[in-house]
Amino acid sequence: MKEVNVGSASKSILRKAASMTAAISMFAFAVGAADGDMSKDAFNKDPYPSTYEPRPSAEYTLIQNATVLTGTGAQLNNASVLIEKGKIKAVGQDLEAPAGAVIIDASGKWVTPGIIDVHSHLGAWGNPSGALLYDGNEMVRPVTADVWVEHSLWMQEPGYARALEGGVTTLQILPGSGNLIGGRGVTLKNVYSTTREGMKFPGAPYSLKMACGENPKRFYGTRGGPATRMGNQAGYRKAWIKAQSYRESWDKYEADVAAGKEDVKKPTRDLELDTLAGVLSGEILVHNHCYRADEMATMVNMSKEFGYKISTFHHAVEAYKIRDLLADEGICSAMWADWWGFKMEAFDGIEENVPMVAKAGACAIVHSDDDLGVQRLNQEAAKAWADGKRAGIDFSKGEAMTWITLNAAKAIGVADQTGSLEEGKMADVVIWNGDPFNSYTLTDKVYIDGALMFDRSNPGTLRQGDFETGYVTKGAHQ
Repeated sequence: MKEVNVGSASKSILRKAASMTAAISMFAFAVGAADGDMSKDAFNKDPYPSTYEPRPSAEYTLIQNATVLTGTGAQLNNASVLIEKGKIKAVGQDLEAPAGAVIIDASGKWVTPGIIDVHSHLGAWGNPSGALLYDGNEMVRPVTADVWVEHSLWMQEPGYARALEGGVTTLQILPGSGNLIGGRGVTLKNVYSTTREGMKFPGAPYSLKMACGENPKRFYGTRGGPATRMGNQAGYRKAWIKAQSYRESWDKYEADVAAGKEDVKKPTRDLELDTLAGVLSGEILVHNHCYRADEMATMVNMSKEFGYKISTFHHAVEAYKIRDLLADEGICSAMWADWWGFKMEAFDGIEENVPMVAKAGACAIVHSDDDLGVQRLNQEAAKAWADGKRAGIDFSKGEAMTWITLNAAKAIGVADQTGSLEEGKMADVVIWNGDPFNSYTLTDKVYIDGALMFDRSNPGTLRQGDFETGYVTKGAHQ
């Protein structure tokens, strides 16, 4: 398989994300092994564990004769993808079908990894929209690190099915950007479930949503502050100072217990500081809404002041101005293809933002932040790719596909499990009826862990939640 150099910074993110995921998984195992006896332990850091299980699938599926974009940057013509028991077994040419395999002739079609949207609010905002379904922003104080967006998710959200039909197999759901620190985000497998835990991506790190700039000062400027950007900065720093002290108290407690000291007093838990301390420990990944280059640079400085790592800047319309800094720091940028100018801090956006960041060797991602944009992320990536070509920044389609697959997986800490068609990874696979960089192309089939979750030729695979029942033409899905 062709290897493509995506830059040392991106590789560094992949290694760090993989180690974080492994550490969290090991911690969860250790808690489970304690058989509920936590009298001396700190506390259960995973009280709402994933119950996701892959759907039934064929033992072997062989997709043949396709143009394959592997997600690593490579394009393979007239190639095949072999799926074994829900995992990618092999990708290449002249693959033989094992006995009993389901064989799909994909002549004239394209195959890619499942698309990953690192910035979604599906289920937390609710569609149709309305005050009763608006659960994405806990705007009661500037710092609400105690809230977890998964506890707002509405499982009948119609947008999940629409995103699946657009090839999206994994989503990071984030709280809104009204607060300095808005709470925890969660990563989901895009499958139907009656419970939130049934969609949670097993082993995926939690994230922390932070927000720079206009939003916090606009919301809180007449409600006690912060009213300015300097007020924003002070608010973050006060929160991290508290978190450092809290973490130190727990570190001391755990050290005293390990040393066999008696009558050790356990610190009082604080949900807000639990999350912030988790960031300081490297267990929770920071996803930072930030538009302006100067503010992103300041947030990098603050992360060094308090010893944590920023995984990704979101929106990042001025990322092109500090693309070398982002590459040096190993920070991803999740960007729109062409949204800009809708407020002052978005005024300096340019259509070449994504390819310019990628050209510098930084981790570039195309995200949606929109219930409609999530349905056509392939087209959003295509727009960014085309804008780059017009400016003389010439990426291949295979390289541009990383902007919505492998780079996105790196940003949310699951690149060791999904995001590319490589042996051993989850078989999250999309078959397109043509070139996914063509605006007329549609998905044919979408697989998650090797299970066929959507087939455009089979109306029986069209997901319809209870909320929608009775709101479609009678017989339309029969």
